[in-house]
Amino acid sequence: MKDLGNKNVMAANIKRFMNEKGINAKDLSKALNVPYTTVLSWCKAEYYPRIDKIEKMSDYFGCLKSDLIEDKKEPAENDELSKNKKAILNLVEKCPEEKAAKLLQMMKLILEDDF
Repeated sequence: MKDLGNKNVMAANIKRFMNEKGINAKDLSKALNVPYTTVLSWCKAEYYPRIDKIEKMSDYFGCLKSDLIEDKKEPAENDELSKNKKAILNLVEKCPEEKAAKLLQMMKLILEDDF
């Protein structure tokens, strides 16, 4: 059976997203409900994940499936806006549902304000 895609690109993207989220392979295996050794094999570019696992990862990381599959260039290291947006997304992900409405309202007010 032919590879569905480039295993090395997929492995690099998975590791990048894990690093951005501050998790390890064991954490990802628990979140996706897959064996730890399976995640390790993806990270080592030994195996390519099935499409259902790619979909689970994209949901978990809050990214597009193409962000996992394709070789995309990362933003420049000095791109502070990109770093700040990532930090905001990480905070939003941790936000309890009961506070999400307040957070959304505050963010809208900040975005509408002329500094």
